[in-house]
Amino acid sequence: MDDDDGSLRRRLERRLEDCFKKQQQGGEHAKIDVVELSGCGDSFEVYVVSDVFEGKRLIERHGLVNQAVGDLMQEIHALSIKKTKTPGEMSHGT
Repeated sequence: MDDDDGSLRRRLERRLEDCFKKQQQGGEHAKIDVVELSGCGDSFEVYVVSDVFEGKRLIERHGLVNQAVGDLMQEIHALSIKKTKTPGEMSHGT
C-alpha cells in the first residue's frame, strides 16, 4: 500500500492527532508518531506525547489510545503502543 493521504497509516495518524491535539490542556503540543512495521500497511507502532496523559496510569493511557483508534482497529493487524508520555515526562527523561 502506498503512503498517500488515504493510507491506513495516515488515517491512523490523523485520528490520533485529532483526538490528542484537540484535547491539549496546556501550551505544550501533542506529538504523534506512527511507524508502519510490516511493509503490508497494516502493522504499526504508535508513540504519543500529550498532556492529556497527566495523572493517568499506563493502562488508562493505552485505553485512551485504543479509544482514539476506534473502528480503524478492524483494518489493523497489529498495533503496538510504544510510548504514552506527558511532555513533562519527556523533558525529564522518565
